[in-house]
Amino acid sequence: MELRLYDTLTKEKREFVPLNRDNVRMYVCGPTVYDFAHIGNARPVIVFDVLFRLLRHLYGEKHVTYVRNITDVDDKINDRAARDFPGLPLNEAIRKVTEQTANQFHADVAALGCLPPTFEPRATDFVLPRADGKADMVTLIKELIARGHAYEAGGEVLFDVQSMPDYGALSGRRLDEQLAGARVAVDAHKKNPADFVLWKQSTDNEPGWASPWGRGRPGWHIECSAMSAAYLGNIFDIHGGGLDLIFPHHENEIAQSRCAHGTPTMANYWMHNGFLQVEGEKMSKSLGNFFTIRELLDDWPGDALRLNMLKTHYRSPIDWTLKSLEESKKVVDSWYDIVDGQAAGEPDEGILSLLGDDLNTSGAITRLHAIAAGRMATSEQAQLDIQQTLKASANVLGLLGKTKAEYLRGDPRAVVVDDNVVRALIADRTAARARKDFKESDRIRDELAAMGVVIKDSKEGTTWEIAR
Repeated sequence: MELRLYDTLTKEKREFVPLNRDNVRMYVCGPTVYDFAHIGNARPVIVFDVLFRLLRHLYGEKHVTYVRNITDVDDKINDRAARDFPGLPLNEAIRKVTEQTANQFHADVAALGCLPPTFEPRATDFVLPRADGKADMVTLIKELIARGHAYEAGGEVLFDVQSMPDYGALSGRRLDEQLAGARVAVDAHKKNPADFVLWKQSTDNEPGWASPWGRGRPGWHIECSAMSAAYLGNIFDIHGGGLDLIFPHHENEIAQSRCAHGTPTMANYWMHNGFLQVEGEKMSKSLGNFFTIRELLDDWPGDALRLNMLKTHYRSPIDWTLKSLEESKKVVDSWYDIVDGQAAGEPDEGILSLLGDDLNTSGAITRLHAIAAGRMATSEQAQLDIQQTLKASANVLGLLGKTKAEYLRGDPRAVVVDDNVVRALIADRTAARARKDFKESDRIRDELAAMGVVIKDSKEGTTWEIAR
């Protein structure tokens, strides 16, 4: 089947042709872990999980690498840490906030039926040069300075946007019309108001790392440039995220990565999901329509929340309503009644074709309704075929992956854990233990635990199992 994806950069739907069919690579911007994720945060996670599943179906599970980062250095995290743990040293308080929030995020998206990404790097692990030689932020910044694309001023290192002639191509903004982006203050020491921070100074009360430019911390954008290059290379296939990240975040990622590596592009396809509103209004705590994923999971099954999200095409705005959610739950209930106890067969080719058309999930769901409508077929074999096709087709969308009993009790542990991800994390933990980096070893154990994986060490090595 052909896969066509809408590319934000070229503003057209194009046939997807991977750089390497044996290693299809995708990067998606992940959460900043300072608070519980809300339902709007869930949209890109679900959308790109569907794409991940489709790519695995097309190219094979072992031939797709999906990286979704965790931002664990941010001023919002600092503020939350000081507020919640005033009696602890800041770095210790920050670690508590980020570990708790990241673990909650993992549990929430697992309950929504999302597979874990192949790799989930944390920004703080990629600030300084690494023993394994993977890309890091300090080295990228040094390269940008050496190539004439960045400069030191006012105690900061800034990217010189005028050094890149086609800066602004992704967002379509002319350089002379641009204002400084998020997290960038307009200061007199900048050559251009749109120049953005690569490295900034840290006070004694802020997290920081020793660098050639003094003790400080990275700017937001350089984090993703380093982590994507670390696992996917200087040029990869797909970069995704929410519409709100086009400018300045993704625009600045492109500038940093291309200029540091001397490449014509960073990713071949740029994909962005639309905004979410609740009952026709922008989600806001002041309006009382702000819902975390965890709050919704207290009242609704994860499959129902997922189906409700996928009924709208990912590039369109979505209006999250109680009525639509009630309808989604009824549909999922009925589908579990049909497939309960049956193994998955082969997915319907019509559904695969619809998903191949820029992830037409709304069309695929309509097709699922049509398949389910044939459940009253006269022959026993025909009924079995419908059950197995419905289950397999829904699985491509990340639906009906549990038993009916697990669905009814909202059991997130029914989500399949990617064996390759677990083995890679265990290998990283073994390496950390060998070099006596027990802090990193403990962090990886916690990450595995958040995925629902229990590890057991013995003389023969490390084994793992799903927590019961």
